[in-house]
Amino acid sequence: MPKHRPHLAVFPGSFDPVTFGHLDVIARGRRLFDEVVVAVGRNPGKDELFSASERVELVEQLVAEMCKTEPELGDVRVEAFTGLTVDYARSIGASALLRGIRNLSDLQYEVQFAVTNREVADIETAFVVAGQSFAYTSSSLIKQIAAMGDELHQTLASMCPKNVIDAIVRKKQEKHPVLIKLASGGAGD
Repeated sequence: MPKHRPHLAVFPGSFDPVTFGHLDVIARGRRLFDEVVVAVGRNPGKDELFSASERVELVEQLVAEMCKTEPELGDVRVEAFTGLTVDYARSIGASALLRGIRNLSDLQYEVQFAVTNREVADIETAFVVAGQSFAYTSSSLIKQIAAMGDELHQTLASMCPKNVIDAIVRKKQEKHPVLIKLASGGAGD
């Protein structure tokens, strides 16, 4: 009998900050793959609110809770990476990339990368469609709300977990440059 080859998926993103939508993709990926690696990367086109190590720590806390509640599903690990996603995926033996789709714009954007990744790196992309409650949530929106809002625990409660909101509140109290830039009308992506 042939040996079962574990199916490993990489869910790449900046996760700056991690949202309930991201967690939904991770949870659903656990049902599809033997292991999901949440690959915390850097998007050079975006200003970072959290360092890579802070983002890894926030995601690790949430993933640990998730794995306790459904231990029978696929494993999850969280790692920071630099460089091209496909190079990272190949280096760890991934069979697929995992991506969440919120709307047609996401689909159009992601299909371009999926086709390129399959042609260039021979890696497939698995898409999961976001639940309706996550369709309009983005890390960029959360940062904009954080920059301009005051009651962040109340305002952001439907978008991201409490540990993330607590971390955002600390950044706001520290007068983080990304939040100041957004509050003054600048792009904080």
